[in-house]
Amino acid sequence: MRFDVLTLFPEMINEACSHSIMKRALDSDVIEVNAITPRDYTLDKHKKVDDTPYGGGAGMVLMAQPYVDAYESIEKQDNSITLMMTPQGETFDNNMGRKLAKYDQIIILCGHYEGFDERIRDIIQPKEVSIGDFVLTGGELPALCVIDSVSRKLDGTLGKQESMEYDSFEDGLLEYPQYTKPREYRGLEVPEVLLNGNHALINEYRKEQQLIRTKQRRPDLYEKYIKDTKD
Repeated sequence: MRFDVLTLFPEMINEACSHSIMKRALDSDVIEVNAITPRDYTLDKHKKVDDTPYGGGAGMVLMAQPYVDAYESIEKQDNSITLMMTPQGETFDNNMGRKLAKYDQIIILCGHYEGFDERIRDIIQPKEVSIGDFVLTGGELPALCVIDSVSRKLDGTLGKQESMEYDSFEDGLLEYPQYTKPREYRGLEVPEVLLNGNHALINEYRKEQQLIRTKQRRPDLYEKYIKDTKD
């Protein structure tokens, strides 16, 4: 999987991907991450990539020319998709992550300031994606969320693939509670069922805990799960 990220702050992308599981995925060639800055493609001698909005208003708008030229400089693979990170987009979730993991290349446009000149959308026609109903200063953090989430679904990223299979949302439910040593801490003990070695009982307990936790914390997911299992 190759990620090409158009960003005014490539160091944010590169630094975040240089640690932990993401670094391992990069080192083992499971993924490739390229941060491209539109500043390298602007025709302005001062590397300017934004300007005041026509019609007036606060803030600055990202200019079409640097972003479009930077985008067109990227070598496109046959099985690729382009995303634009924006609060106006479709909400990213685990199901979208699974679909995106089937591509060989994901190109991501990160905005900043007051957003994109609308002609960037008109020319590139990206899939617009949001990570939630809130506004951030730029698209780099949302882009990293997508990169991290999608990368986890690729063979070779995680040490054990079953680590992903029991993640929250993978089966429509939240993850069950986890415990490790010591067996007792500040009067709180590990549930006995996890210590008896009976994997059938352990699996039954974990599924029960998933249902309880999902019903308590995400009743919307719980109701959907119950409906889907009945259909």
